[in-house]
Amino acid sequence: MKAGNIYLYILIMAVVTYLIRMLPMLLVKKEITNVTVRSFLYYVPYVTLSLMTFPAILSATDSIWSALAAFVVAVIIAYKGGSLIKVTIFACLTVFVLEMFL
Repeated sequence: MKAGNIYLYILIMAVVTYLIRMLPMLLVKKEITNVTVRSFLYYVPYVTLSLMTFPAILSATDSIWSALAAFVVAVIIAYKGGSLIKVTIFACLTVFVLEMFL
């Protein structure tokens, strides 16, 4: 592969990334009033974070079962209104106990 091709690929990736970020700002001039679109855009950051985090949760431990158990514990505590530090501590303790004794 020639070095010139690599720079061409990098340039194309930069242009595509730039366009993806700039086109919505150029095309949408007025405020979005559609409730469905606003709701969709509101949840995009949360979904993106979840999609990046969940695979890391499953591969962070020696056993997928301890990872799943910690995930279930974290979801239950978060659903009941637990703070982020509480969720984290209990998920880590779950993994520790299961990895240590099973």
